Amino acid sequence: MRTLALIYGVIAYAVFFLTFLYAIGFVGDLAVPRTINSGESGPIGLTVLINTVLLGVFAVQHSLMARPAFKAWWARFVPPPVERSTYVLASSLALVLLFWQWRPMPEVVWSVPAGAATVAVWALFGLGWMIVLTSTFLINHFDLFGLRQVWAYRRQRTIPPADFRTPLFYKVVRHPIYLGFIIAFFAAPTMSQGRLFFAVVTTAYVLIAIQLEERDLIGVFGDRYRDYRRKVGMLLPIPPLRPGPALAPGAIDDRPAGP
Repeated sequence: MRTLALIYGVIAYAVFFLTFLYAIGFVGDLAVPRTINSGESGPIGLTVLINTVLLGVFAVQHSLMARPAFKAWWARFVPPPVERSTYVLASSLALVLLFWQWRPMPEVVWSVPAGAATVAVWALFGLGWMIVLTSTFLINHFDLFGLRQVWAYRRQRTIPPADFRTPLFYKVVRHPIYLGFIIAFFAAPTMSQGRLFFAVVTTAYVLIAIQLEERDLIGVFGDRYRDYRRKVGMLLPIPPLRPGPALAPGAIDDRPAGP
């Protein structure tokens, strides 16, 4: 049973990592069979509807399965050691569905002149993905994607409670993973309507998801996270403009939950 859990966790991680690599090509319109701009375009109304549903499926899955109430219910069916791996696998499959069924909107919104400007935008695109991947390692990549849990289960070890740390990027923004995604999504030398739609909708989702995740973070870390939130910007490397007063102990407030 323990070995099977480890194998399952490794498979879920492999699916995630391949999906992550494919996402770079999908968004950047690079070297993968289906990209954000490939395929036949259809009626704009139907295209927007289908793409909205695809993004909504991912958003609901990604946020709903990360909530403590859902985890408490889910624990009746999924053993705790593989809960995170199952979440990661479900998120990856939701993205695979999006890649498969996405409808292109190829009309150009803007195009950067060839030369140094194009190189700069591509560098920004790469920087965004680098921030995403680096940030996962800063907060324990293998825990975030379920490998640490199944490995500890296989070795019959208990994982200690999470410790609150703010390494590197986390000293200047609270959510560098989300910031990296936003940078990568908007950094397009040629921005199509489809990619702009994707970037805008995912950014809106990020702003909503952060509120839910920070509520969970405060539930875990309490006043330490409240104080962190007052001092460090959410997505921009500047302190909040109006730091609010400290909440009373026990007040509801908010941890990033997902890949």
